[in-house]
Amino acid sequence: MLEQTLVPESTARAQVQTATILSVATDLPEERLTSAELAASLGISEDWILSRTGIRERPCARPDERLSDYAARAGARALEAARLRGEDVDLVIVATLSQDELTPNAAPLVAHALGADRAGAFDVGAACTSFLSGLAIGAAQIESGRVEHVLLIGADFITRITDYTDRRTAPLFADAAGAAVLGRGGGERGAIGPVVLGADGSAAPLLYATQKERKIRMDGPEVFRHAVARMGDVTQAAVAEAGLTLQDIDLFVYHQANARITRALGDRLGLEPDRVVDCIAMLGNASAATLPLALASAQRDGRLRPGARVLLSAFGAGFTWGGGVVEWGANA
Repeated sequence: MLEQTLVPESTARAQVQTATILSVATDLPEERLTSAELAASLGISEDWILSRTGIRERPCARPDERLSDYAARAGARALEAARLRGEDVDLVIVATLSQDELTPNAAPLVAHALGADRAGAFDVGAACTSFLSGLAIGAAQIESGRVEHVLLIGADFITRITDYTDRRTAPLFADAAGAAVLGRGGGERGAIGPVVLGADGSAAPLLYATQKERKIRMDGPEVFRHAVARMGDVTQAAVAEAGLTLQDIDLFVYHQANARITRALGDRLGLEPDRVVDCIAMLGNASAATLPLALASAQRDGRLRPGARVLLSAFGAGFTWGGGVVEWGANA
């Protein structure tokens, strides 16, 4: 069975349950900030932004809107798609760096809103790698038999910590929420395979936001270089750990950080453009939300079909990064 090639060797030896993605869903703000509008305020051209980011417009939450509400709506849609209810959920994980309050975390609020009253709930903070980190945690909980269903949500309102006078960062960021329901896998349901995670705290000064200032600061060229190198390396590591080659992967779903990074990754790894998801043009970089948004985009355009082998990878502040292999199930 294909799923056996996607399960880490140590997991196979223990003969534990496999995990899979049962559904994905999104929730986006209606408000949009176009690159033309942003360019006018920054005193640059729209082409300057497009050539450097590939972004034409980005969703932006209104000041009175709450991230936990968007996360809950995305979660509700994912549960409906998986034919589950809130009371069926054992664990709620929200991947975010921009929860509404310093405390409580967003996850308990989301769990309550969805009626997941018996579920455990916590946030995961690994910047743009948070959703993938949450996927590793949720899958492990299912594989161990500790839980049966996990609701994993990536949600970020990055516009609220964006400096709109800084042309290096202002064109990049957006707000969105995306969710996935994880459950027991196997057979036609697909499987979540190995997830390889990494970190390098020595690079923290290259991409950060302080508690005092609450604005993202970034050394763009260095972040670009590290993002391409780290995601390129972890792509190969995750694929190798799954016992596969790059040619065995049907679809590459990278964190939608910047269209130039995605193209550079494809060039570095020799990937055909139609095997790499690039949906940043109308979505921007919504940090922890970009992987579920990209999965949902690929599902809509027909590339995310049952049985497809998918490589997920992300890179974020910290630095943190990761890669994982998923076999898409017939029920997702």
